[in-house]
Order: sequence, then C-alpha cells, then structure tokens
Amino acid sequence: MTSSPSRVPTGTYRLQLQPAFTFADAAAAVPHLASLGVSHLHLSPILQAVPGSTHGYDVVDHSRVSADLGGEDGLRELAAAAAGHGLGLVVDIVPNHMAVPTPESLNRPLWETLREGVDSPFARWFDIDWTRHDGRVLLPVLGGPVEEVTDELIVDGHVLRYHDHEFPLRPGTEKLALDELLAAQHYELAHWRRADSELNYRRFFTIAGLIALRQEDDEVFAATHATILRLLNEGLISGLRIDHPDGLADPRAYLERLRAAAPNAWIVVEKILSDEETLPADWACDGTTGYDALRRVDNLFLDPEGADPLRALHREQTGVREGFDYLAQQARAEVLADGLATEFARLRRTLDRLEPVAGAGDVGRALPPLLTAFPTYRPYPGAGPGSIAAMARALTAVPGQVSEAAREIAELALADGEFGIRFGQVAAALAAKGVEDRAFYRWYALSSLNEVGGAPDTFGPDIAGFHAACRRMSPTTMTTLSTHDTKRSEDVRARLSVLAEIPEDWARRVHAWNERSRPHRSEFRFGPDGYDTYLLWQTLVGAWPLTPDRAVAYLRKAMREAARETTWADPNPDYEAASEAFVRAVLADDELTADLADFVTTVDRAAHAVSLGAKLVQLTMPGVPDVYQGGELALYTLVDPDNRAPVDFGREHGPLDTLKLRITSAALRLRRAHPDWFAGAYTPLRARGKEADHAVAFIRGGEAITVATRLPANLAAKGHWGGALLPLPEGRWVDALTGGTYTGQARLRHILEDLPVALLTRG
Repeated sequence: MTSSPSRVPTGTYRLQLQPAFTFADAAAAVPHLASLGVSHLHLSPILQAVPGSTHGYDVVDHSRVSADLGGEDGLRELAAAAAGHGLGLVVDIVPNHMAVPTPESLNRPLWETLREGVDSPFARWFDIDWTRHDGRVLLPVLGGPVEEVTDELIVDGHVLRYHDHEFPLRPGTEKLALDELLAAQHYELAHWRRADSELNYRRFFTIAGLIALRQEDDEVFAATHATILRLLNEGLISGLRIDHPDGLADPRAYLERLRAAAPNAWIVVEKILSDEETLPADWACDGTTGYDALRRVDNLFLDPEGADPLRALHREQTGVREGFDYLAQQARAEVLADGLATEFARLRRTLDRLEPVAGAGDVGRALPPLLTAFPTYRPYPGAGPGSIAAMARALTAVPGQVSEAAREIAELALADGEFGIRFGQVAAALAAKGVEDRAFYRWYALSSLNEVGGAPDTFGPDIAGFHAACRRMSPTTMTTLSTHDTKRSEDVRARLSVLAEIPEDWARRVHAWNERSRPHRSEFRFGPDGYDTYLLWQTLVGAWPLTPDRAVAYLRKAMREAARETTWADPNPDYEAASEAFVRAVLADDELTADLADFVTTVDRAAHAVSLGAKLVQLTMPGVPDVYQGGELALYTLVDPDNRAPVDFGREHGPLDTLKLRITSAALRLRRAHPDWFAGAYTPLRARGKEADHAVAFIRGGEAITVATRLPANLAAKGHWGGALLPLPEGRWVDALTGGTYTGQARLRHILEDLPVALLTRG
C-alpha cells in the first residue's frame, strides 16, 4: 500500500454517486483517477437518501451509508481501492435538511414527529413553527383540497395512505370517522399549492420535500453526524464538504462544533461569496468550495470590450432595457411575495414579537426592500464586519420614507437572537431563488457569466486584479471550474466567452438564425419569444452538439425558472409545446444546423485555448483544485440534471480531450510531487510587449511557472505574439507539457508555439 494522503489534499476529483454509478463503479475508476495525479476522491453525499436518488442531498437516514450505492461494505471497498493507489476520500455532507420522502415512513425522525407531535423526542430535530395550524405540521402533498380527495385516503391499520404516501396515525384515532381522524392528527394534509403561503416548517429554499434541521441543537448535531464522524475517526474518510451552510441558524457555531469533533479533517464549505466578500475569519474551516475562484478564472479570459455590444444585442433580442441589478431586485421581490411567502410571514411574526419602535405599517413597508436589496447571501449572528458592510449597502436602497424603520430592522437583524437568524436564512434563500434561479434566466447578455455568486453584468477584472485576488487566497481553500450546480460546465462557458471577442460576428449569426428559423414557428401557438430564442442560440453554441431531447429539457427548465411565460407551479402547456416544436424543428433543419456547426468550429479555434488556459490556471493557482467528473476531458454539460449523468471514462478522445487530459494530469502530478511549491508564494510574472495583456503568468513557490493565453481570438486578429517577451527568473526552465526549454527573456511565440499554455519548472 502506498503512503496515506496528507490532511490537505493536493487535488480532488468529484464523483456524482447514484444508483447508476455506485461505490463499485467508483472503485473501478480509481486507477484512472489516480493516474491523473489527484490525492483524494471527492464524493457526493453517501448517507441513505430517498431510494433512487440521483444526487444524495435528500437524506432520510443519517445512521447508515446508502444501500443504493453499495452500503458501508461498498464504501469500505472503495476506500481500500483508493488507499491502494494513495488516495483519500472527501465526502459531501448535508447538515441543513432531510427529505420529506414518499413514503414518509422512510424518514423515522419525521415519522415519529408526525405521529406524536410537538411532544415527540424527535420534534426538536426540525425547524417547525408549532404556533401555526393549531400545533400541527402542514403537509402539502395532496393533488387538491382535502375534501376533494377523501375517497383517495385509505386507513390501513395504524397508517393513513394516499397513493404512495404513508402517514402515521396518532395512537387511538384509527377507528374514528375519516373527518374526525384527519382533524385528530398532529399534521394537516393539504393541497400542494398551500406550501408557498402556509407551510410551517423551514425548508431548503422553496422545496417542501426537504425539511430543515436544527443543527443548533446538540442532540440533533450528534445524531446526524455520528456516522460521518465515526468514519472520519476511523480514517476511512479524511475531509468534508459542507453543503449550504447559509441555511443553518449559526454557521460559525456549527463549524466550531464540527471542528471540535473532527480536528484533523479538511473542511470546506459551500459558502457563496459575492463580489469582494470574504469568508468570515472566525469560521473553523479551510475555505470555500470554489465558486469564487471559478468566477475569477472565468473573468480573466473575458474581453471587457465586448460588454457594450453584447448588452446592445441582448436589448435588441429580448426587449429588456433595464440592467441586471434592476431585474434582480424585481425578481427578489417577486419570489419574496410568492415562492417564499411563508418564510417571509414567519420572519415578520418574529419581528412583530420584538415590538419595534417604528410603527407596524412602516416596519411592514421597510422589511421587504431591505431583504431584496441585501447584496450578499446573508448576514450572520454576531455582526462581523462583512455583515455590517452588506447591511449598510442594503440600507441605501430602502425608500426614504421608511428609512428609520429599516435602520431599526437592520440593527435587530445584526443582533443575536431569533430575528437575526431568520433574517439571514430568508436572505440566503432569496439570493438563491430570486437571483440565481430567476434573474439569471431573465438577463443573459452573456450567459457564461450567470453562475453561482456571479455578476452577469460584470465583464472581467484586469490581470492585476486577478493577481491581487490570488495573493489573498488561502492555500487550503478549494478551487473549481465545474460542479454539480454550475449552470454551464467549463467548456460551455469557454465557448461563450469567445463571443465577447467577436460580438459583431455573433450578432450577424443570431440575425441569420432568427430569419432562417422563422418558418419553424407555429402559426397557431406563441412560443418561444425573442427572450427564450436568444437563450436557445447561446445554449446551442455553448453545448454543441445537443440532441433535441437535451435542448428541449434545458429550455423548458430555463423558461420555468424565469417565470415569465410559464412556471413550475403553473406551466403554460401551449407556450411550452410551441417552444419544444420550434427547438426540434431547428435541430432538424440541415441548413441551419450546418451554419451553427460552422460557427462553433470557428469559435472553437479560440475556445479551446480558453478551455486549456482556464484549466491550467485553476489547477495551479492558490487553493486545492477540484476536477469535476469528466472535467479532465472536454465537458459540455448544462444545468442539472444534465451535468449529473455518469461519466463514460472509456469514451473516444477528440483533440480537446487529449490536450485537457495532458494538462490536467501534468499539473496535478506536479502538485502531488511538490505540494510545498503550491502552498508557497504566488508571484505575478508580467509579459512585455504590445501583446503582453494576452498572456497571464505567475510563479508558484519560486519553482513552477504557469503561462496561459488570454483573449485568443483578438490575439489571432493581431497576428499572434509578435515580439512579446516573458522575463523568466534566473535559470533554465523546462515545459512539463512539451519538453521545451527556455531561459532569460523568452519569446512568447516560442513558449506557446505548440500549445496555448505552458507549465514551466526548473530543469
């Protein structure tokens, strides 16, 4: 057996476990993954989830490893296979919520709570407002009002059944008449439409099928973490990814408790950082899961000169005159009044109990704009400097007539106590559902910018800004380019980023495709409009080639998330059917698809350079690089579930596959062989000459140099590198990718003659 991995990985590889890709399948892939040079496998949640779950975030039993994935025996076999190749395991855990499964009996703590009510020893597990609905839990699972579905409710011994649902009966109520029996339970069965306005348990965002846990309770923490901590203490796993910490009452206190229980674990948190927001200094973890790094890398390869023409084209195609910030505020307000109405109502009740000095009317008018204007995910108990600064920014957006009430609310939100906790939880859900899952689907001047924590109207920092950000980064934080939650994978975004370099050519193609596709629109049904059509063109270019089924599924989800012409709650069948027919007709049009393919071929001449440059930068910048499954090869996937399918590790390789694999394995192997280099200093290296801004370069630990090409389409238009130089530190430098050797004032046209990137080491 090779030596065991250290506490902090040198590189991780994310695997999406599911019934179609189990622990055994992961074990079979270990030789390939080890050959890449990673030090750890990064596994999606491993505890027992709803049977058949394709993601694992819907846990039903924290006491056992998922039987669907192979059980604990299967996990141990995977760990042994990994250890045999010197690899450790990092595991994703879900502290914020559990599933409300079908049947409900799969979740024993919830089952006991439903049977015994607030007096159940398990009632403390869940964030339930027992003051509502006469102390009963609202379960919005019925297809209609209860009086319309009574003939579908069946009493079966101690269980009440509704199709595939099962509910426990309160002891002694089994023989009551149905209406009396229903009224006697500790839960109220309700039409599913009542969830958004009347639900009395906190949920994950707007998903009633995921009930929130109270990790602030020591007993709940102990019970939900016992299995994971046992596996950690045994050495079977060595690191943790913490899903959605911003849903917790107090993330800082949670991480403090977790660190005390797992002092040697590498712990990273899915904390979404906005703009220049930083991870709170008092959080006991090693860093984030890398969305902040993703944003920095993407922006580095984006031409800011393309911003204005792309915004103009977006206005022309969609009719939207407002900027993204305005649309985001509007979308937040909609979601607060609709999808998160029950969460807002609970927050308001909590505020009213504090009897604020401001009148009830002013408070009622001030709270929504303060929430919708909050610029980061949420403030935290204890009011650290980041929370105070974000709240100050939010206050500037509140109407003047209620500014005094807003200031009072802000003080309460930053103070310790229930209101501050719930304000933070609602703000986080609002950022996710209002911005990322609504506004991002309404404003896409360049859709590659619409990623978690991103700013869709911000086109790139300069090289100096990127270097400054890297110098601030922790060597133990995670970096990434693709995840199970990215709306577009790294190579889709690379293609789209090139459009900022060729906006005029892109506009001409869009106009031509609009004209060519006109006959494919229905004379009898409206759809898709210009809004959705423009997103379709970007999607087809970014993820080409797409099957009709993939394209239809993506556009349907995007349209429902945007909530303009159709929604999840109220689908518009005519609009969706017309849009589907249009997509299928477009993809069956040989002339149009030939032109699409021709344009993609043109874009790919530059996009491949962007893909390879972004990959090498991410793999060698400060932090622990994570490779999402399949990301060592060309990766053209869209939002989930498209990006969560099992990977075909044996697929035939194309040109980009071969180059990405070479770069990924070279960088990861170098990191694994010399971890001290990449935990050491980060030193910018500035090119010289007219084309200098087309190169980004930096030195790690004084021993390795990364060089990557920026804005390759513009560079090609200039005739490539000309006389641009890269002043190398003293000594002889060897490219780990090509074997080329360089010294002194090296010409970039020589360093980057064979590839658009270079990874130099002293030789």
